[in-house]
Amino acid sequence: MTSSEFTTLERETTKKDPIIRRGTSALNSNFNLEIGTCKASKQNSPPMCRIYDSSGSLCAQRFATVATSRRNSIALDLVNFFKADAQATFGPFLATYLLIKRHWSIDHIGIVMSVPGVVTLLAQTPAGALVDATKRKRELIAVCAILMGVACLGVVHAASLIMMALTVAVFGLATIVLAPAIAALTLGLVGHQGFARRMGRNETLSHAGAVAAATCAGLIGQWFAADGIFYSASLVSFAAAVAVMMVRPQDVDHSLARSAVVKRGEQEHIGSLLEVFADRRIPIFAVSVILFHFANAALLPLVSEMLSKRAPENASLYTAACVLIAQMVMMPVAWWSGGAANATGRKPLFLLALAMLPARACLFASFHNPYLLTSFQILDGISAGIFGVVSVVIVSDLARGTGRFNFLQGVTATCVAIGASLSNLLAGFLVEQGGFKLGFLTLGLIGVGAFLFFLFMMPETKAHDVRTAFGFELGSNFAQDA
Repeated sequence: MTSSEFTTLERETTKKDPIIRRGTSALNSNFNLEIGTCKASKQNSPPMCRIYDSSGSLCAQRFATVATSRRNSIALDLVNFFKADAQATFGPFLATYLLIKRHWSIDHIGIVMSVPGVVTLLAQTPAGALVDATKRKRELIAVCAILMGVACLGVVHAASLIMMALTVAVFGLATIVLAPAIAALTLGLVGHQGFARRMGRNETLSHAGAVAAATCAGLIGQWFAADGIFYSASLVSFAAAVAVMMVRPQDVDHSLARSAVVKRGEQEHIGSLLEVFADRRIPIFAVSVILFHFANAALLPLVSEMLSKRAPENASLYTAACVLIAQMVMMPVAWWSGGAANATGRKPLFLLALAMLPARACLFASFHNPYLLTSFQILDGISAGIFGVVSVVIVSDLARGTGRFNFLQGVTATCVAIGASLSNLLAGFLVEQGGFKLGFLTLGLIGVGAFLFFLFMMPETKAHDVRTAFGFELGSNFAQDA
């Protein structure tokens, strides 16, 4: 770029973009403004504005055109809505399909249903590291969505136990890579400042997709054929793969997508694992996640089992109501959590989610009316809706500057699996020995312990709202409009 071309570009950029214009007039000697084209961009890419602090670290950047295009926003919306279809269909309907349609034995179904838990424990953390390592996050998400679609087709056509187990394993691998990859792509597009709000939108659309999928699957299974449930989920998964390719690759900041620090003229800094885990907040949060799911995971299976024993003729209806009520509540709660995480901080919201666990457990232990029991799932919608958004935002806070954002997402998901396994194991034993009330009250006590542990051990992770003259938090991408 020649000197005259750069001067023209700078003049046109600052004239067209009010935020950059305001910043260029207010910058002092502590910050340096650089306007040029994005190195990773192809021809005709938009001009890029970057701000560096006095040490040469990249504080923030913004495309001189619209921060994140409406096209990117729509693409993220569609991906989150469509990917929930297969996820909501595959797990809940697989056991019923194998039992009713394929006439499999209970022990073989149990083997198949145990595969996702094993895959999650073994592969979740490496999956996060894979997402950190690759810059082809769009392509990775598309491949995962296609594999989910193929796995849904495989359920219909797998003839043996081994083939079905392999099909479920492929689906499990795809889903555990998909979640951190979508979060990374989101962070690379909107930056830290816009991440909480955009994650709230992602989760809202994901829950909406789950509700739509469960409703459609029930109608398809009732009025057409059980095989149609999985054919439909397969088609929607392929649609998710198409949708993610709508994201403009030149708009993705790959260093920001893994929370790496970049200095002018230098490569991004990636912290070692020793440096990452030297932050005491990370193991504290990991324990908090384990305790959360230790208290939470078995509550819905236990109440479903209790309803089945006391009202067997309506067991499926009550179970479906429990799931749908929670999902319906999660949608507005997730949307609200995205904004509240920025306004009030992360810790108060996470404590609110934790407080719902002992309250819900005690209510399950105290009442037996099916209508009341299903209505208590409102509390599950609140806690899960908050957790789905705030846990990822906390991880992005903890990973900031390390370049290990997606690795830490994998660690967190592994903690979720550990907590859920412990919860189901302990709850089954307690119910067998002392009944449902003992199981609910014990899980409630674990929930109280989780609340107190997080309250006294975990500090607030939200960064101080230090802003540049551009009006954005240092260390964030300027794109907020997604």
